[in-house]
Amino acid sequence: MKNLEPSNIPKKLLDLIKVQTTQEITPAISALIEAARGDHGESVRAVLFYGSCLRNGDVDDGLVDLYLLVNDYRAAFKNRSLAFFNHLIPPNVFYLEVPFQGRILRAKYAVLTLADFRNGTDRWFHSYLWGRFSQKCGLIYSHNEEITAEVIESLACAVMTFVRHSLPQMESAFSAQDLWVRGLSLSYRSELRTEKPDRAARLFDSDPDYYQELTHVVFENSCFTVTTQTDVTPHCYQVQIPAKGRRLNGFSWRVRAIQGKVLSVLRLAKGVLTFKGGVDYILWKIERHSGVRVEVGATLKRIPPLAILVIVWCLFRRGAFR
Repeated sequence: MKNLEPSNIPKKLLDLIKVQTTQEITPAISALIEAARGDHGESVRAVLFYGSCLRNGDVDDGLVDLYLLVNDYRAAFKNRSLAFFNHLIPPNVFYLEVPFQGRILRAKYAVLTLADFRNGTDRWFHSYLWGRFSQKCGLIYSHNEEITAEVIESLACAVMTFVRHSLPQMESAFSAQDLWVRGLSLSYRSELRTEKPDRAARLFDSDPDYYQELTHVVFENSCFTVTTQTDVTPHCYQVQIPAKGRRLNGFSWRVRAIQGKVLSVLRLAKGVLTFKGGVDYILWKIERHSGVRVEVGATLKRIPPLAILVIVWCLFRRGAFR
């Protein structure tokens, strides 16, 4: 499948994604949106809400995951070095705390241009963006209808790209659940994280009807040569992929796993420099995703570049790069 132009994206897929991204804007979410937008001025064109807090509705006690889509990095950052690093190794990630009705709301948000977001969901080799945004998310702010349409198209690209790279990993006969669990598992392994074996299955189970419908729409209205068995519920699918294609696909996923570990380390190192308390945040994130706890003294925390070297060395010795 070639890179997708808007005219090549199935309309039923766009319509389905547009419906599922409609998200209720609670006062708590609104407070987080305004705080995040306030740091980047008029450059913000859209805000996406994704991750565990979206799925479980726990905004008060969880760490909310947001993506800010901007028109230009130079316009989004007063600091030119932040703009440079966001362009060099996207995205920049920031931590946010917002007082709200006597409690503290917490979020982390990433910053990407609309152009990088489209490239990441359609053209990037690595699954960092198309693996994430093939999943359900909420479009909780959009500058106008034109931007909304642009974001929906990128989300549709993410789904199509995810399916294209996951399909060769399927047996000749498979279900929607098989496809999503296998593809998400491969995507998780392509980053610096150790997920529980059932994480991908739990994500599918969070809304199986949606993922089954999404799969059916993709195969019904796209260039994928897949036979749909509609006389059973849920639908089953059949695909014939040459052995050479399967081998090349497997090799690509192994390369993504190596590439992803390198990119994860670079993003962690960059994240230390993007906000106050960055070392503590990175240590928490490492423990959360890899299960490895690293201790860094107060002196090292005052020298972030040196702290990064110590953290990476400790992670390597303790087997975090899997």
